[in-house]
Amino acid sequence: MPRYKLTIEYDGTPFCGWQRQDNGPSVQEALEKAVFAFSGERAQVGGAGRTDTGVHARGQVGHLQLERDWRPDVVRDAMNAHLRPQPVAVVACEMVDGTFDARFSAIARHYAYIIIDRRAPLALERERAWQVPRALDHEAMHDAAQHLVGLHDFTTFRAAECQSASPVKTMDRLDVTREGHAVVVRASARSFLHHQIRSVTGSLKMVGDGKWRAGDLKAALEARDRRRCAALAPPEGLYLMGVDYAR
Repeated sequence: MPRYKLTIEYDGTPFCGWQRQDNGPSVQEALEKAVFAFSGERAQVGGAGRTDTGVHARGQVGHLQLERDWRPDVVRDAMNAHLRPQPVAVVACEMVDGTFDARFSAIARHYAYIIIDRRAPLALERERAWQVPRALDHEAMHDAAQHLVGLHDFTTFRAAECQSASPVKTMDRLDVTREGHAVVVRASARSFLHHQIRSVTGSLKMVGDGKWRAGDLKAALEARDRRRCAALAPPEGLYLMGVDYAR
């Protein structure tokens, strides 16, 4: 049975997240309905990351197995035809080995969180970024973020409902830069805890506001106490940018 790797882009605003569920439309459900519409097969589309309600993706990766041997470009174009007008697109499709799993074969995931620090309301970036009303010190945010790079117990930045077996993770990269009118937090790791990036971003924003110093962020990490985390950053600023796999 042929197996396909899908690279997927979506606006998470109208969805209750990636994973199929009973309380609303999901990205996974939209993709699976598109597969059925063109192939007649009820196949499951597995994903590399279970993004939450309102979270976007530029480089989500999925896998799909079908009984019929379709050309990858036909799978891509047929799915896109049936996904319209929903804000989901299969950007690329390729055949892969039968052992490929979008989630478990991944060796790194890359996220970006976009903050726009201006007083005027957002027009073009509405529901695409977190707006804060005053300028943030992105350099202070970056310096503080380096305390979180490496192997740590991230209990402070973990959602209460997180199902990960351990709060210990290795953050390979956590950079904060100013890109035009936006402050962008970029994070890379093999895997993340539930709400980890939004929790970290909310705390880094406190540093950018001048309400915390770098030492406060380090102390929050070392406390291993969820109550020491700042308010969670909203979902609309978060993007799954890409997923890496061994060649």
